[in-house]
Amino acid sequence: MIKLLLVEDDSTFSYIVKNELQEIIGGYEVITATNGAEGLKAWKEYHPDIIISDIDMPVMNGYQMVERIREMDGDIPILFTSALTSPKDVKEGYKLGVNNYVKKPFVPDELDAHIHAILKMKAGVKLRNENEHYALGRFTLDAKHATLHNNENGENKTLTVREAQILQLLCENINEIVERKAILSRFWNTEDDYFASRSLDVFITNLRKSLKDEPLIELKNIRGVGFVLLLS
Repeated sequence: MIKLLLVEDDSTFSYIVKNELQEIIGGYEVITATNGAEGLKAWKEYHPDIIISDIDMPVMNGYQMVERIREMDGDIPILFTSALTSPKDVKEGYKLGVNNYVKKPFVPDELDAHIHAILKMKAGVKLRNENEHYALGRFTLDAKHATLHNNENGENKTLTVREAQILQLLCENINEIVERKAILSRFWNTEDDYFASRSLDVFITNLRKSLKDEPLIELKNIRGVGFVLLLS
């Protein structure tokens, strides 16, 4: 069960999101607050797993709340959901320590995907394989040596270091969405750069070609969110 703190001054929107996450999607316990001051209090009292917050709110806005929280806790994942997504707004949020933005309007399924991707990334360290070998049907990824071994014919395909790193991250989060922004931030030191994003697309295309002979594997693009490596 994911304990989620939703900080949102629009009561109707808050009710819809809470109901969708708890009753329709499931797996959530949603605590609500109507402004940053209430959100700060609820964070201290309920110790949620993740915070979803609007920015433009009365009493205390989202920026002010996040700044206060980050003075005491640099670990809890925080997502902004807002129509304020100009480069200036986004830069300010990331500077304060938010993990991601979800632009309004959005559907709860989209929010659910972002939440699971971030929580999966947060827990990723304990999912790591110590010898950095990952079974992918007929293939085995040797991430340390950047090779993809075909277990049927014994052939080894050499990957670039970046291809191996990306595939390793997807293997560590098998069947779970990994956000595009998280990959860019990890391997390109940016979360929103056109050329880095296009480079990522090239690497994904190359990985698909490398894995095309294994029908049990699908490297899927989740439009507007990220990528998922599906193993059936």
